[in-house]
Amino acid sequence: MQNLPELKTGRPRTEQGFLRPIPEIEIPFGLVEGAKPGPCIIVTAGVHASEYCSIEAAVRLIRTDPQKLRGTLLVLPILNVTGFRARSIYVMPEDGNNLNRMFPGRPDGSVSERLAHWLVTEVFPKADAYLDLHGGDMSESLTPFTIYPGGHAPSEALAAVFGLPIAVGSQSRGNTISAAGALGIPSVLVEIGCNGLWNEAEVTAMMDGIGRVMGHMQMIESASTPAAAPRLMTMTVPLAPASGLWYSAKRLSDPIAAGEKLGEIRDVFGTVLATIVAEKPGEVLYQLTTLAVNAGEALVGIGIPVETTA
Repeated sequence: MQNLPELKTGRPRTEQGFLRPIPEIEIPFGLVEGAKPGPCIIVTAGVHASEYCSIEAAVRLIRTDPQKLRGTLLVLPILNVTGFRARSIYVMPEDGNNLNRMFPGRPDGSVSERLAHWLVTEVFPKADAYLDLHGGDMSESLTPFTIYPGGHAPSEALAAVFGLPIAVGSQSRGNTISAAGALGIPSVLVEIGCNGLWNEAEVTAMMDGIGRVMGHMQMIESASTPAAAPRLMTMTVPLAPASGLWYSAKRLSDPIAAGEKLGEIRDVFGTVLATIVAEKPGEVLYQLTTLAVNAGEALVGIGIPVETTA
């Protein structure tokens, strides 16, 4: 195992290179230390290796001018390097596991479990805030939103600062932000981009949100503030009960009523294998866009508004 470079040395610098957190893989890193002391933000991307908007934003973040920075940025722009080269959807080719289901990992587990364990024990504890950048993979479309560990007020506040219109409080375990949040670190997972594509507008939106977080933490002098507080939601995700062909009945941002049809899974001859209906009212935040579907895969993410009291 290769250790991280020393953080917070007290001198402005940019350091780039590769780390070998476990013997099987080598990952790139970028470290930017500012001219003045301040907090440390850790940014990861490429947990899902074909979510390119997030990866491009992380690559650009490494170019931050240390003379204009207070504190430290540690950027790991492509955690699933082998998957990036293979254009993999969701999983690490070394073990076929979705890294974002493996946290907090195990020191004696598979490749993805050991990488998760390294992040939890060696990387996350150095952070004053943590951002995990994602987006719609090759098989997904989505509307921009953030996810934070539900019930963790500092993370919810960080999601609001990031500035996307919707923030989802999640009770899911096994992912990056649940593991970092369990350590008490304000943590947000960001979703921008669709179908493994990226463009300047989406990368700019990602970079603007990161800039707002850095401004909020007084790491940079100027950053725009969000136009409005995000709508707070939880999310339910129906899974495919069978393999076949997926025919969605809804589009992104469509309102959903309880009991409403979301789509059908059919076999190749047109026989309906399953009809998927909404359990609760909400709206479509993301959905599977491929015709092919396998049993157990996520079909639709339904955002459910959180009732608040004045």
